[in-house]
Amino acid sequence: MKAWTLKKIGDISYGEVPQREPEAGEVRIRVKAAGICGSDIPRIFETGAHVMPLIPGHEFSGYVESVGEGVDSEWLKKPVGIFPLLFCGKCRSCIGKKYELCRDYSYIGSRQDGAFAEYVNVPVKNLIELPEGVSYETAAMLEPMAVAVHALRTGVGRAEGRDPKSIKAAVCGLGTIGMLLVMFLLEAGYENLYVIGNKRFQKEEILKLGIPEERYLDGEDAKETSRLAKAEGGMDVVFECVGSNTTAELAINSAGPEGRVVLVGNPRSDMKLGRDTYWKILRNQLTVSGIWNSSFTGSEDDDWHYVTRRLAEGRIEPKELITHRLALSELDKGLGIMREKCEDYCKIMIYNS
Repeated sequence: MKAWTLKKIGDISYGEVPQREPEAGEVRIRVKAAGICGSDIPRIFETGAHVMPLIPGHEFSGYVESVGEGVDSEWLKKPVGIFPLLFCGKCRSCIGKKYELCRDYSYIGSRQDGAFAEYVNVPVKNLIELPEGVSYETAAMLEPMAVAVHALRTGVGRAEGRDPKSIKAAVCGLGTIGMLLVMFLLEAGYENLYVIGNKRFQKEEILKLGIPEERYLDGEDAKETSRLAKAEGGMDVVFECVGSNTTAELAINSAGPEGRVVLVGNPRSDMKLGRDTYWKILRNQLTVSGIWNSSFTGSEDDDWHYVTRRLAEGRIEPKELITHRLALSELDKGLGIMREKCEDYCKIMIYNS
């Protein structure tokens, strides 16, 4: 089969690779669409993967092409999304069905071969069947959508029972996760929403979602961002979707008394807090939470089912965030755009014919 193989840091190439048969409990997925995640860029060009050589790619969808021993043949040809975290099922977190917190996990696309390929083998327990009408390119965004929902539920979970319109919220960082988080907040009725970005393109896209222009703040303008802390006594919840010292401090300083700060962005460097910012956590009695990944349990109340229900009902349409559509053989072009930031982009999608 054709695939992109990361041999060492910065050395990724396209060509023929062996295709293995699915083992017991596995299925072989014919990949139809795969998104490039922001985390793929440092993994390929800066830090390397946990194991190399490796086929990257963890945001994807496709259909079941063949099944291994013990897998119900009814899965054959079904269109599916795939939870990329491969949980052990034995640790305390897994026993409690907190699979995203597994202590002995593997991961498609970073610890074992992923989806920048024609085919990929995955455990059947990691599949979610796609509702009718949900396209492969939409389903390839299930993973970042579920992460956005996990952040939303962490940030506003304590506010259940309150009118969403009464809650002041802010999203700092308008990459794919930030944009999706805004979409889900609006869909859930959280209209009292501020957003912070630093690119003209981001502003144009976020205004299309219905955010009033006066609620968009330029993240590089300290006078503008200071409005968050002053707006009605500060924010009830702030989502930090960048992973930098500057935006983490901005999030903490913008939260009002007993507010919540949800850290979503992956850090690209060491994170440090100034003394005055630390004092804000104490004196405002803030709750600071981190989120990683999403809940996937197979039950109707997990993050993935939350997403698929809204997709099936047409309440969320993430395809408008796809700015580039490329063939599998053109993956290097998409990686280059994201690495060099030579073009405006949000989600770059890779397709198999």
